[in-house]
Amino acid sequence: MSSSPRRRVLALWSSGKDSAWMLHVLRQDPEVEVVGLVTTFAEGTDRVAMHGVPRSLVERQATAAGLPLRSAFLPWPCPNSEYEARLSNLFREAVADGVTHIAFGDLFLEEIRDYRIGQLAGTGLEPLFPIWCGPEGTADLARRMIDGGLQATLTCVDSRQLDPAFVGRPFDANLLRDLPPSVDPCGERGEFHTFCWSGPHQANPVSLAFRTGAVTDRDGFVFAEPILAD
Repeated sequence: MSSSPRRRVLALWSSGKDSAWMLHVLRQDPEVEVVGLVTTFAEGTDRVAMHGVPRSLVERQATAAGLPLRSAFLPWPCPNSEYEARLSNLFREAVADGVTHIAFGDLFLEEIRDYRIGQLAGTGLEPLFPIWCGPEGTADLARRMIDGGLQATLTCVDSRQLDPAFVGRPFDANLLRDLPPSVDPCGERGEFHTFCWSGPHQANPVSLAFRTGAVTDRDGFVFAEPILAD
C-alpha cells in the first residue's frame, strides 16, 4: 500500500493571518500534502488587492513557507466572469499536475463558502475549509493564532467599519482587547486585512524583517505600506 498522502492540496494564499494559520493546520494532517500556494494579484499594481501587499513580499512568504507560488493576475476592478475564467485556467493546470484539493481560509461567511464549492464543481478539485469555525468561534481562533506564535500586522482597514488608527498595528492580544464589539476578532467581514510575517506555518522558524511605511487612503480603505527590511 502506498504511503503517499491521499490529498495533494493547493492553499489559497492571501498573504494574511488566516491563510498562514490554515497552512499550519493543513501541515498537521498526515493525510495532506500541501504542494503550493495560490495568490491573486491586481494587474495594475502587482499587489494582493485588499491586503495591499506587493508580489515580491508574497514570494518571500512562499520561500519562508518552503512552497512554490502560483500567481493569477486579475484586472482591478475585476468582473466576476473574468475572475472565474482566469481561475479556471489555474485550476485546469493544477489538476494536470496532480492536485486534488484547494484549501480556503474562510471562517464563517456561508455565501462565500457556497461560492467556493460552486466554483470548483466539475473541475476535478475538491474544496477544503480547514479553519472554518462559525461566527462564534473567531475570538478563540484569534487567540490560538496569537498564542501559537503567528505574527501579523494590519495593512488595510475599512474606515467604514473600524477606526483608521488601527492600520499598522500588530495582530496581538492588545489589538483584540481594543477592537470594538462590532468588529469580528479576525476581521472576517472585511473590517481589516493583515500581512503575516512569521509563524508556525513556515518551513523554518524565522521571521521576515518587517515594518510599515506610508499610510494612504483609497476609497475608504486605509493602507499601511508593508516593507521588508533586509
